[in-house]
Amino acid sequence: MTFPRASGVLLHPTSLPGPHGCGDLGPAAYHFVDWLVTAKQRLWQILPLGGIGPGNSPYMSSSAFAGNLLLIDLAELQQHGWLDDADLLPDAGFSDARVHFGAVVPWRMARLQQAAARFAHNISAADQVDFADFCLHHAVWLEDYALFMTLAELHGGRDWCDWPAPLARRAPQALQQASSAHAERIAFWKFGQWCFYRQWKKLRAYANERGVKIVGDAPIFIACQSAEVWARQELFELDADGRMTVIAGVPPDFFSATGQRWGNPLYRWSAHAAEGHAWWIERVRRIFELVDIVRIDHFRGFAGYWEIPASEPNAIRGRWLPGPGAALFHAIEAALGELPIIAEDLGVITPDVDALRHEFGLPGMRILQFAFGEDGANDNTNAYLPHNFERNTVVYTGTHDNNTTQGWWAEASPALRQRVLDYLGTGDGNDIHWQLIRAACASVADTAIHPLQDVLGLGGEHRMNLPGQGEGHWEWRFAWHQVQPLHAERLARLGTLYRRE
Repeated sequence: MTFPRASGVLLHPTSLPGPHGCGDLGPAAYHFVDWLVTAKQRLWQILPLGGIGPGNSPYMSSSAFAGNLLLIDLAELQQHGWLDDADLLPDAGFSDARVHFGAVVPWRMARLQQAAARFAHNISAADQVDFADFCLHHAVWLEDYALFMTLAELHGGRDWCDWPAPLARRAPQALQQASSAHAERIAFWKFGQWCFYRQWKKLRAYANERGVKIVGDAPIFIACQSAEVWARQELFELDADGRMTVIAGVPPDFFSATGQRWGNPLYRWSAHAAEGHAWWIERVRRIFELVDIVRIDHFRGFAGYWEIPASEPNAIRGRWLPGPGAALFHAIEAALGELPIIAEDLGVITPDVDALRHEFGLPGMRILQFAFGEDGANDNTNAYLPHNFERNTVVYTGTHDNNTTQGWWAEASPALRQRVLDYLGTGDGNDIHWQLIRAACASVADTAIHPLQDVLGLGGEHRMNLPGQGEGHWEWRFAWHQVQPLHAERLARLGTLYRRE
């Protein structure tokens, strides 16, 4: 699919300002949409909308379908009468600059639980109908999710494979008994999802009405400790006890000399093929109910994936195995039609990965921070240099996994800096972030995306993630005082100049 020429900004909603410990779907999200319109940006790219997992990563959610309850705007719940003014007084441990998840999670979940209780005891007729309709429409995943989250709490967060065997192996009688015994808590998890989906639908509509499309993110793999793996164990490479013998990751690369040991379960692709890839079709269908464009993370895993023995401490020892290839995408296209999908084709990219992407006309990604080798020996074949781009491309200064451009520049060697300055035709690197943003906008690539950190010219201490490190990331937030009129004005000028408005 060919995308119209446009540009946008990468910012996850948790990074928005707000009084309750992390960004959410409240007024700041709407203000950010208005700011994008002022800056003539037509795209808002986010990270996965699911709940956070180990290390607070949105790429290790407890569900491939559920939304992140931390994003619920609590003030909107107060407007319904489900919370009081006192409930919204911020905790002293909150920060405007970081998401301190250890304080934010219990504080927000306690208020959501209180809101759910008041909702249950004083539900209006209109809300009752809307809630029932939501549960019916999402029943295919919501029932398993709500029961899974309830059982996970009941068993102290232990992996589901360590639950009593009847529950771990999903014996029908055990599931029925658990559903009856814990109906109130199950209803809480459904209430949370209803709130998230209501608020997100309204925010997305607001953005779309103003010409802003949402670019979502679909991780190829999901967490083992998730509702979907528990519910469909036959679709994943697990042993008879539900434990992983092999896991997902990538071999040593630019980000890590020992590779990345992600720890996700691998798909049993033969089982997916046997059911016509129905699980994946449903997953893609549901994410397009939330966003306008989907970036599929680790696209190369569909052509071939890196299998790591679960006993290995890192990702060095592993092997490449073939993925589902074109069969999966033919099945998705047959069921859902042609979809606006971005293929994250970073890392070790082989000809079969390029062939799969081209077969379905999916735009790939190019990162300008990867473009500049110190000797220039491969300038004619370096896919990340703008003069080698093809139109069907999404170009970034950096992604959530990169350092900020200012942080990258601070760490660059003198030789690398000179290569960048020579290529960009600028005398110094004082505003290197704007120089790379300009290069992205000027390129032939149909889509250009800029992390907000780069628009604001922030240093490396503001990066979102550092691959290979399990703690201390995904916490960055900005404050409105950091956003000056010149930021929107300069983006708008570039949008007009390079026909991306």
